[in-house]
Amino acid sequence: MLDQALNVVRETVAKGGSILFVGTKRQASSPIAEAAEKCAQYYMNHRWLGGTLTNWKTVSQSIQRLKSIDEQVASGSIEGLTKKERLGVEREHAKLKASFDGIAEMGGVPDLVFVVDVKKEALAVAEANKLGIPVVAVVDTNCSPSGVDYMIPGNDDASRAIGLYCDLVSRAALDGMSAQLGAAGVDLGEMDEAPAEEVLNETDKVEEQVPSVTEEEASENSAENKEVSDKVEVTTKKSKATAKTKKPAAKKATASKAKKKDEEITEPSPAKAKKVKESDSSDEKKAK
Repeated sequence: MLDQALNVVRETVAKGGSILFVGTKRQASSPIAEAAEKCAQYYMNHRWLGGTLTNWKTVSQSIQRLKSIDEQVASGSIEGLTKKERLGVEREHAKLKASFDGIAEMGGVPDLVFVVDVKKEALAVAEANKLGIPVVAVVDTNCSPSGVDYMIPGNDDASRAIGLYCDLVSRAALDGMSAQLGAAGVDLGEMDEAPAEEVLNETDKVEEQVPSVTEEEASENSAENKEVSDKVEVTTKKSKATAKTKKPAAKKATASKAKKKDEEITEPSPAKAKKVKESDSSDEKKAK
């Protein structure tokens, strides 16, 4: 069934026909727009307006109004209006763009309609059946296949599944466009030729980036490096000599401090000696 539906899409585009992608649910709005723009076809992803196909004359008038507002916005003439009038025009422009932006360049009724979620887009399927337009649709288990000419059984709720179906249909449309161009005698290989560019090797790029150094500059750099190394060696020797001279001085200071402490311990002060003599004499008196 899927292969049959894709073949119908390919044949329709190969004959010069147009396809209308329809999917207004939240999960399908962005995949529908991307797939239709990829294959240069048309889409409706905001809301299906009643009579879009059966009352194309009125719809074309709304499209002309949208184009005129676009021209006003591009030329800047809308800035000359008052604030209230400008807000009204901007609101009307946003509403028309959401509803008719995908079919603004369609120019008439499409030759094929691709629908996602037949239950939600029942009005689009009914209008297509009334005008005799073939319908290719993704039909889930909760939908009726009545009114669908080429059915694709699958999940119409998951965004990934919807994206897959839209991508397959857009690729089939692109294949039909290439077949149409081939039948018209257009050489696709000539259209895709890219201008030849000069390709540089990696070695050439490195040589361009790194400047060349002469022998004189190399000798001067080596002499400067030697002078710097000699200065560093002299400074290191001086620092080592000063460190060695400081170490014995520090040792002498610590030794002198230790000697003073020993002398203080061995030689008591005269005040302490007097106190000892007085205590000895008092003990003798008591013994008498």
